[in-house]
Amino acid sequence: MHHFTYRDGALYAEDVPLAEIAASVGTPFYCYSSATLERHYTVFAGAFRGQKAQIFFSVKSNSNLAVLATIARLGAGADVVSEGELRRALAAGIPAERIVFSGVGKKAHELAFALEAGIHQFNVESEPELELLSALASARGLEAAVALRINPDVDALTHAKIATGKAENKFGISWKRAPAVYALARDLPGIQAVGVDVHIGSQLTSLAPFEEAFRRVATMVERLRAEGHAISRIDLGGGLGIPYRGDNDVPPHPDEYAAMVRRAIGHLDCEVSLEPGRFIAGNAGVLVASVIYEKQGDDRRFLIVDAAMNDLIRPTLYEAYHHILPVAEPGAASGELRYDVVGPVCETGDYLAKDRPLPPLHSGDLIAIMSAGAYGAVQASGYNTRPLVPEVLVHGHEWAVIRERPSYDDILALDKIPGWLTPS
Repeated sequence: MHHFTYRDGALYAEDVPLAEIAASVGTPFYCYSSATLERHYTVFAGAFRGQKAQIFFSVKSNSNLAVLATIARLGAGADVVSEGELRRALAAGIPAERIVFSGVGKKAHELAFALEAGIHQFNVESEPELELLSALASARGLEAAVALRINPDVDALTHAKIATGKAENKFGISWKRAPAVYALARDLPGIQAVGVDVHIGSQLTSLAPFEEAFRRVATMVERLRAEGHAISRIDLGGGLGIPYRGDNDVPPHPDEYAAMVRRAIGHLDCEVSLEPGRFIAGNAGVLVASVIYEKQGDDRRFLIVDAAMNDLIRPTLYEAYHHILPVAEPGAASGELRYDVVGPVCETGDYLAKDRPLPPLHSGDLIAIMSAGAYGAVQASGYNTRPLVPEVLVHGHEWAVIRERPSYDDILALDKIPGWLTPS
């Protein structure tokens, strides 16, 4: 469920017409619904009521400070993958003790910053990282709480570019080698190996891969405890999918997911960490764009809009589907045309939808690209020297710009021309 609905012929975000925002900030822009963020977090957290579970929002899915602050007020922690994301979480009011640090390539300065901040847990992905963290922690007289990320070699049955739990993926430590690495961790100063971490991929629409991976983790915990390791935490990552295609694309409900978690690992009596991102933010955001031109090709009709692959790269990068709605509600007799919805970027891969049935649209009309709240703005770039898209947060009847669109002067000021190229 989300809070983007038609009223009196216009698409609203909660109680604000999207056309009103477009008239003020211009297009394209991202718009997020506070009510949807709050509802999705509450539904997910509520599914784990009665289990020793903590929710750490995956900051990489949407790192805007206002979004993070909205979720933090509900009690969420943060799962971060860089020092920059850690700084964002802290700035949004998430205390360090509710932050876990994941990621396959943490640098020394990032680990040191996290150690000094006093975060809840490091999800360590390799022996070299473990040894570096040990050296940094012991030099500061600190002890780092660590969960080793295990690669269970499980097929997540998702897109290849967002699968992270197979043996050929770069993530984690092979489950076959894990006992030896835990033995190493026990002997390293400054390290307290308290848990096991696993994350097999994103946008999973079946519980079967999750359960296979989690049962493998449970077996690992039992073995580690038998070998004398005090394992008290299991970090299950994120990955639960969302319905991008409406009622025809419905992943498992969080209640089903939570029941499966209890089946797979409940007997271990561990603290459970969960890292949802897309589930909370994905359907809480839309990308609003304006039609620039209609263009008739030899065998297809193009709808050229002012949002592009640099604003929302998911269709190009992942062949992702995003539902598209006209901001002005079409009449029952409007009919449909089939469009390739494309942007102005100089790439053939610059598209938002292909062969999509839509009501007839014309220059100046507004469209909303749905389910764009996760992995949208965070992956945007300034390709073709196009300004980054502004972000807006709606709260009931109120709305605010939570990231400004930079001016061209702002963009050009980021570059510096060296002295030898300056005219004398």
